[in-house]
Amino acid sequence: MNAQIGHLTLEQARAELKRDPSPVSPIGDTEYQQRIERARTLLRQQGLQALLVTAGTSLRYVSGIPWGASERLVAMLIPLHGEPSVFCPAFEEGSLQHALRVPAHLRLWEEHEDPQSLVAHTAHESHADAIALDPAAPVAVLTRLQAAAPHARIVDATAIIDGCRMCKSAAELALMQRATDITLKVHRLVAGIVHEGIAASELKAFIDHAHRALGADGGSTFCIVQFGHATAFPHGIPGDQQLRANDLILVDTGCTVGGYHSDITRCYSFGRTDPEHERIWELEHAAQQAAFAAVHPGITCEAVDRAARKVIEDAGLGPGYQLPGLPHRTGHGCGLDLHETPYVVPGDKTPLAPGMCCSDEPMIVIPDRFGIRLEDHFHVTDDAAAWFTPPSPAIDQPFV
Repeated sequence: MNAQIGHLTLEQARAELKRDPSPVSPIGDTEYQQRIERARTLLRQQGLQALLVTAGTSLRYVSGIPWGASERLVAMLIPLHGEPSVFCPAFEEGSLQHALRVPAHLRLWEEHEDPQSLVAHTAHESHADAIALDPAAPVAVLTRLQAAAPHARIVDATAIIDGCRMCKSAAELALMQRATDITLKVHRLVAGIVHEGIAASELKAFIDHAHRALGADGGSTFCIVQFGHATAFPHGIPGDQQLRANDLILVDTGCTVGGYHSDITRCYSFGRTDPEHERIWELEHAAQQAAFAAVHPGITCEAVDRAARKVIEDAGLGPGYQLPGLPHRTGHGCGLDLHETPYVVPGDKTPLAPGMCCSDEPMIVIPDRFGIRLEDHFHVTDDAAAWFTPPSPAIDQPFV
């Protein structure tokens, strides 16, 4: 089709799957300890004595333990003073010791025991009468902990968790940069191998393989491939499509490196460009740029959303979430979770600060016809914003 779209064979694309040899460092032990001290500072500010973090990305953040939640409690209790305590099924002790990155007391429990009672006893030993509970903790953990510690005050730890995680360190930014570099290269190769008749499932399989081959933690963390009419649905429609001449192509995918996410969308024409597609693509591009230009420390998330939305509404679309127009928020935070605080959406008054990372994707949907989404991520600097990936220049040139 051109020098960026449809110009590669599958064999040529596979030959480009070479890992970046430059090293990218994992989060170091010192940084994990700094995170715990940051949590303690926030606990003191709120008059609380302990933080309980359950399995999931926040536990990974403070301890290095990369386990997901299950019906068996795995958690860390961080008191104001002394070593944290990690609660874990006894049979998982060996695996735990390989994953744990900070000094901690191991509080092991057997299958017939109530681990919440063990947490309550440990908190009492630490004189923790007020416990901040991870907002991602299952309701069952809350109710059982309340029953085991009826005299303790248990409060939502959202402000503490977000206060620790929202602003990324240099090491976190480097991991996110490597992840986005990998996904952008995958996008380039995908655009290269598209051809009439190719199935969305074929592209998804290649995307998964390419992420893995280029050094991601695994394959794709998610993958959306849409052609033509399907682009009007932000997250696609059921079924496996085949690419036709002059279709729009929308690909939204990402991976993780060291647990940190990438998330990039490219939307481009395959063959002849429809003038209406091009008009909406240019409007989407302008809205994305307006949001990026608005970013500086201190501006609220909702003000950045408003900057993108104004471009779209000034063109006669919307207003608000009405279609044709922008049906969802302009962006979301990203890090150890694909979607995390803060959110670039009306009502989110979080002031942006250096180190915060967000997507910029003010999608425009023309109902039952097509949609255009361009998505890149930025991080806030001392005075503005910086892209992780350069945005698309044109509907027939998805890459700089």
